[in-house]
Amino acid sequence: MFSKTCEYAIRALIFIAQQSKDDVRVGVKEIAKGIGSPEHFIAKILQELSRKGLVLSLKGPTGGFYLDNKTLKCTLADIVKAVDGDKLFLGCGLGLEYCSDARPCPVHHEFKKIRADIYKTLQSIRLGEFHAQLEESIGFLKR
Repeated sequence: MFSKTCEYAIRALIFIAQQSKDDVRVGVKEIAKGIGSPEHFIAKILQELSRKGLVLSLKGPTGGFYLDNKTLKCTLADIVKAVDGDKLFLGCGLGLEYCSDARPCPVHHEFKKIRADIYKTLQSIRLGEFHAQLEESIGFLKR
């Protein structure tokens, strides 16, 4: 459903959110290891997310990536939009360039409901909500 880049972005931000609850800044190596991703790939993703204001970073010996109260309120929909754009929420289910209520593709009306449900779900989940799940081992970020 998400691009590989978006999957890694979501996993990385959840990992950082978990560490940020304890006021810890995390480096790229630790994030990559914690979510099972290639280090160079996650570094590029985090750099872009930092530019877009979804994650904060501090350089230097005590630096790393972290989230504050504002960024912990970021939703999964915000991350998807930042990485993959609005296509998941607005695009045609068959990938047609033009599909609308006035000129629908064969799956338009069914897919419109699915898109709305996906958006509603992702918009209701905030990064700061995952800490308890991960601490209690009822949620996992890597195999």
